[in-house]
Amino acid sequence: MTDASAALAPSGYADGFARAKLPPLDEWPELRFDLPELQYPPRLNCVAELLDSATARGWDERSALVGARERLSYAQLRARVDRIAHVLRQDLKLATGSRVLLRGANCPMMAACILAVIKAGCIAVPTMPLLRARELGTIAERARVDAVLCAAALRAEIDAMAPGGLPMLLFDAPDAPDSLERRMAAFDAPFAAPDTAADDVCLISFTSGTTGVPKGTMHFHRDLLAICDCFPRHTLRAHIDDVFIGTPPLAFTFGLGGLLLFPLRVGASAVLIEKLTPETLLGAIQERRATVCFTAPTFYRQMAQLAPRFDLTSLTRSVSAGEALPVATREAWKFATGLEMIDGIGATEMLHIFISAAGDEVRPGATGKPVPGYVACILDEDGRPVGPGVIGRLAVKGPTGCRYLDDPRQRNYVHDGWNITGDAYEMDADGYFYYRSRLDDMIISAGYNIAGAEVEEVLLHHPAVAECGVVGRVDEERGQVVEAHVVLKPGVAPSGETALALQEFVKAQIAPYKYPRVVRFREQLPRTETGKLQRFKLRMDAV
Repeated sequence: MTDASAALAPSGYADGFARAKLPPLDEWPELRFDLPELQYPPRLNCVAELLDSATARGWDERSALVGARERLSYAQLRARVDRIAHVLRQDLKLATGSRVLLRGANCPMMAACILAVIKAGCIAVPTMPLLRARELGTIAERARVDAVLCAAALRAEIDAMAPGGLPMLLFDAPDAPDSLERRMAAFDAPFAAPDTAADDVCLISFTSGTTGVPKGTMHFHRDLLAICDCFPRHTLRAHIDDVFIGTPPLAFTFGLGGLLLFPLRVGASAVLIEKLTPETLLGAIQERRATVCFTAPTFYRQMAQLAPRFDLTSLTRSVSAGEALPVATREAWKFATGLEMIDGIGATEMLHIFISAAGDEVRPGATGKPVPGYVACILDEDGRPVGPGVIGRLAVKGPTGCRYLDDPRQRNYVHDGWNITGDAYEMDADGYFYYRSRLDDMIISAGYNIAGAEVEEVLLHHPAVAECGVVGRVDEERGQVVEAHVVLKPGVAPSGETALALQEFVKAQIAPYKYPRVVRFREQLPRTETGKLQRFKLRMDAV
């Protein structure tokens, strides 16, 4: 195997953990930088490029981030990011290359913390607000986290996390004696980003695999700029007067790009509001005069029914990703708003959207064509490209690609230089790609990726459960819902009360969105002669 570090520029990091945990170079996908805008310098800090360059472009007084309680101009955002970076490097004494776990809902302060970690020369490890201590502990251990920045309202799961004892600063707690805000007040000088390589890791984003063991995807400084210079530039056609809004958490790469990086790249503004519902999102679009919306099909389905009650004349583009977009949802949204949905497929491994279409290029039923900067094809079971009309494995190459954190599953995702996304697709004669299904057992519900095996593991810890199998059940509203097939232990009666107890048990152990919305009691589970669970039979029962 070829050592990855041999082909990389000299790292600017004092802590070499990330470089050492990259997969071997011969297991990497082929990277392509075919567009002029993808030619980045070898020494690069992506946040310095996004924020420090704003002054030179005359954007200082423009709105950058708008929250429920505050508005930050580009100058104010840069000053806040610099203060947090000083705290990380001077107060917490973090070395460059250190990993910082971030926990918070969508708000300007959470965004500033993510940017500050990266500008400080550290590595951001954002986590979703709904994750529990058990899940957070696994992430912290896998990434060898050195410190935590956490919203005060979400500290309980961090306090319960194992292993504990990490340095932690709370934000959105200005009156707390040792809050991040109080530490920040001691610094007002600009922060000069340290020397970092364009291919130094700046982000580790975790995604759940089919086994339920989280996979850390490692992304470079140049990767965060590359996603800004592909989809939003060529397909979305983002511009300086845009106002971005949406629901995906900043801890998701879908949200990190669409609600933070993309607007900053073009001098636009982003509205960051936590706990949005379809109705409050529509209200925020009306109030903030948003022009670009990012959310999942589930939200668009619900918003289409409510849209006539709101003034959505400011909205010019709506982006759907996270799960397959049903044609009925596309049609309902267009009927309600007049807008043609911009569908897209991305992956945490690829960082953001790589197949999409907008405007006159949209073909209902199709996800779209490869975004400029990317190429894609369909592979058969032997890894050979196939022509139009054949369903096979979606494969993609571009300026970003899969690099798992010290994980043998790297060899499953990358084949002969291609990133294999785990989706079954079909391509037509015009080069449009059509989603058909997932290749693995991942359940995609309302835009969330849920590993059935992880839910099974939790259920098996309940004293009433003897066996269980978890699959996705087709659902018109959410795309899929989690369905648990449960064999109870002797003496336990199958009932609505038992099902509710199992659901509440799962909610208490892992993120609540992963709980089984359907519980079916069975006398036995279908298994092979060797004892392997036949999930395909459960899925047949779940249709």
